[in-house]
Amino acid sequence: MSSLFQVLKYNPEINEGYLRHLILNTYRMYRKKFFSKYGELVICHDSTNYWRKDFFPQYKANRKKALEKSGLNWNELFSIMDKIRDEIKETFPYKNIKVSRLEADDVIACLCREFHDKEKILILSSDKDFQQLQRYENVDQYSPLKKEFLVCDDPEHHLLYHIIKGDASDGVPNLLSDDDTFVVEDKRQKPCGKKAVDKVLKEIDQWKETENWKRNQTIIDLHSLPEKYRQEVNEVYNSQVEKTRSKLLSYFIEHKLKNLIGSIEEF
Repeated sequence: MSSLFQVLKYNPEINEGYLRHLILNTYRMYRKKFFSKYGELVICHDSTNYWRKDFFPQYKANRKKALEKSGLNWNELFSIMDKIRDEIKETFPYKNIKVSRLEADDVIACLCREFHDKEKILILSSDKDFQQLQRYENVDQYSPLKKEFLVCDDPEHHLLYHIIKGDASDGVPNLLSDDDTFVVEDKRQKPCGKKAVDKVLKEIDQWKETENWKRNQTIIDLHSLPEKYRQEVNEVYNSQVEKTRSKLLSYFIEHKLKNLIGSIEEF
């Protein structure tokens, strides 16, 4: 998506063929780069109607407004993305994990928790939220944006800091602010600078008993996922049968992906 946005800045027209090539070439590039150390790709997808909205209705409440302001035809874009996702699931030998009501973040967290002691895992994402998952051994993160590994020396402190500061991009206020901070017009967060954070850390036991702490921890700490969803992720992952690469050539020909045919072995 980040690569696509760079292109759409200059040409807002959505081209299905280009988008398909962009997605597949991205998979090819990172598989080639990391397969020898981390193994096969596992593609994790967002679902809809996130479970966090049951707990905190204001979660990502302003995302729709932001999408509308962008001027892009998001319905068309998401429709094409869904189509390509289905094609990849049907044709390519990668596990595709999508679980109802879960975000890709939840799926990734579940898989890290389940497999970190069995194999090396690489999270391919520039999202700093994933640094909390470095609490598990053998879990690394690579940022496509920065083109470097993101190394967190203290994942537990990183998580505590994130809980205290909240996440404005997801509509989660800092620990000192009300639930409706980002949905009431002209309402602002209470200041939560270094002194305030240090004060909370000194009084951490008391803060952990508050509703605001429960709110932020449940939403931000990926370890807080309800157990039933964790079981579903494992079931979906384990139910997927191994597929061959026998359909790749005909797929590339059908979709006029001639620039990728020469690199078919890298898929």
